[in-house]
Amino acid sequence: MEIKKIYIASDHAGFDAKKDCIDILKNLGFEVVDLGTDDNKTSVDYPDFSKKLCNFVANEKNSYGVLVCGTGIGMSIDANKRDGIRCALCHDAFSAKMAREHNDANVLAFGARVVGSGVIRSMCEEFFNTNFEGNRHQKRLDKLGKA
Repeated sequence: MEIKKIYIASDHAGFDAKKDCIDILKNLGFEVVDLGTDDNKTSVDYPDFSKKLCNFVANEKNSYGVLVCGTGIGMSIDANKRDGIRCALCHDAFSAKMAREHNDANVLAFGARVVGSGVIRSMCEEFFNTNFEGNRHQKRLDKLGKA
């Protein structure tokens, strides 16, 4: 998997975890683009940041994303409403690995109030270093969104 760029965004609740995640991703050798928010004091609406990130990921080949809010739930719900996005809400390294390997997820979401920096590191390592397996999993992905 060739990753061109990783976009990252958070709301105010996810701001500090987002900063940690940026450092982790840069240490893993990835180019990271921070789309905001810019502090943890000003209340913002998570859908605004999810939409911004998803627009980049859906329209730029080989780009991926990370979304962080308090629980990760709001961000993942919003992201999965957007064309071209397969966002996985993860809480551990195994779910992050399977999100890529079986579901070809292109956005990782997590909750700043749910996981700590060690788990964030292991999720990023697995998510961004695992390739989509394809084969039987592609057939299943093709059925997503069909009645």
